[in-house]
Amino acid sequence: MNAPFPPSEVAASDATIASRPVLNLLIAAPRGFCAGVDRAIEIVERALERYGKPVYVRHEIVHNKYVVEGLKAKGAIFVEELDEVPDDAPVVFSAHGVPKAVPAEAKRRKLLYVDATCPLVSKVHRQAERQIEKGRHIIFIGHEGHPEVIGTMGQVEDGQMTLVETIEDVDKLPFDADEELAYLTQTTLSVDDTREVIEALEWRYPNIKGPRAEDICYATSNRQAAVKELAHDCDLVLVIGAPNSSNSLRLVEVSERLGTPAKLIQRAEEIDFAWLDGVTTLGLTAGASAPEILVREVVAALASYRPISEKTITAAEEKMVFKLPRQLTE
Repeated sequence: MNAPFPPSEVAASDATIASRPVLNLLIAAPRGFCAGVDRAIEIVERALERYGKPVYVRHEIVHNKYVVEGLKAKGAIFVEELDEVPDDAPVVFSAHGVPKAVPAEAKRRKLLYVDATCPLVSKVHRQAERQIEKGRHIIFIGHEGHPEVIGTMGQVEDGQMTLVETIEDVDKLPFDADEELAYLTQTTLSVDDTREVIEALEWRYPNIKGPRAEDICYATSNRQAAVKELAHDCDLVLVIGAPNSSNSLRLVEVSERLGTPAKLIQRAEEIDFAWLDGVTTLGLTAGASAPEILVREVVAALASYRPISEKTITAAEEKMVFKLPRQLTE
């Protein structure tokens, strides 16, 4: 991990900083937390208030180390599977969703559980159930091994859903053109890449059924649109997010697809100031699991190295709010 800035720069005077070229900083909006992440974090915090310490959380509640460590400090214990949860302890399921077998096991053990699955992910789960009821095999577009993919594929029986990631995967599908098929998608994918895969599916299977509205969530789409707004004016884009955060990785890809280099960082301490050599305009955004405090931390670190001229580039306004589970509000 790189130091926040070279040791020789730590004691840089205001005069030294002022002598360096101004860095034009374009900050994307919207950025950072989405409604589903806000809801998931509040669920853990409310569970701690209602049930006391500890509250167990199956998997990272969201993909952000800063958030997870903050909840640990408040009394949350993160585990991978339910068998790590004591019989008398409350447990929260992460925002990414879980296979049906997980709440079924919790009920069998009579565990007190709270489901923090993002409502937009739950919507995809219900769509999967309806397509299976109609006798269709589901082609699911997503990234293998991602918790959301595992959770969604776990809504149906083995063999009822096939995962594809690329156009090449579509070419390898074994189904006949006239078979009863439907497609669904992970909510945090690249809008552009997913459109290409859907087009390939619809070309090969003209009768395939898709969702009434796209499954990629509003927050993912809006954050990608914001990067598109600023990337063409930037020499480099920084994306604050975790390496296992799908939506954050997609923001890096969106910038690079437009020809602007991008770096994924989790904290300001990961910035290598050599990246700024020759950079006049820098873009900055944050994935949907990254809190605003980390954005300001990065801005402060940049301002400790070069003078900053800050401007916000707005692609959309977000007012979405999701209700909390009834068991935490009654």
